[in-house]
Parts: sequence; structure tokens; C-alpha cells
Amino acid sequence: MTDLSAYNALPSELLPLGFLVGTWAGAGVGGYPGHEEFRFGQETTFATDGRPFLAYSSRTWLLDEFGNQIRPLATETGFWRPQPGNQVEVLLSHPTGITEIYVGDVSPAKVELRTDVVARTETAKEYTAATRLYGLVEGDLLWAMDMAAMGKPMQPHVSARLRRMA
Repeated sequence: MTDLSAYNALPSELLPLGFLVGTWAGAGVGGYPGHEEFRFGQETTFATDGRPFLAYSSRTWLLDEFGNQIRPLATETGFWRPQPGNQVEVLLSHPTGITEIYVGDVSPAKVELRTDVVARTETAKEYTAATRLYGLVEGDLLWAMDMAAMGKPMQPHVSARLRRMA
């Protein structure tokens, strides 16, 4: 389900996360010590098949100074699982050899997440923790991620503003 007309048909467990349902697209900025700052495009989908979880996918691509796509960047896929007491568990997998489990708090039109578990393959880059914040602002989905990786402490990494696609 990607359109809001079915919002009322969401399982009751998903209602606190209902504001996320749909496909979102937009642009953001990123950077990290040892890497140049960059602009990226993003498309993210939160969908349900009627069971009490959201299927999630996101893909990003590097943008040039004119907003043209240069090459693919990060891709992630997973599931958002609402829990009692306005809590959520998020399971994400990346093709770079990283799997994350986030836990967090859901409030009206806002989700705050922190990693509970980060698992890496032997060949994955060193990455130890992250926090994410998602919020609905003026009808757009804004999100930000702080990260601890490559021996660096937790610090800002990426953020974006996404608009719901029709």
C-alpha cells in the first residue's frame, strides 16, 4: 500500500507509524571526517501488506551541483515493527555487508531511533553505531542520521527532506 486512502485500513499496531506510509523522494546532504561533503537524491518507500509491520526500502544516488544523478550511493531494505508503548524495532540490511537493528520511540509524526545491534561481515567498513530521527514537517518527511564509524565518535552524517510522491 502506498497511497493514504487506505490509511484507515492500517492494522491498529501501525497507526502510530501511518504517517510514514507511501513513497517519498527528495534530496539531502552528507559528510563525514575524511570524506568530502556531498549532495544526494533519495527515494524511500514504507509499505504494508496488511500485516502489522512496514516493509522499507531506500536508495540514494550522488548528485552533481546541478542536481543531476552521478552514480548510486547507499541502498537499504528492511522492516519497521511497532511494539507496545509507542516503541518500534527497525531491521535494516545493506549490500555492503552491514545489518542493523534499531530500537526507538514513536510520537505523533516523529520517530527517534538508536542502534541496538550492528553486525558486519569481515569485508564491511568499520561501523559501530547510529541514531536516526524521522519527522513530518510541513507535509514533508525530514530525516537525519548521526553515525559512529571508522574510529570516529557519533557525529552528523546525512540528512534529507523528502516529499510524498503521488
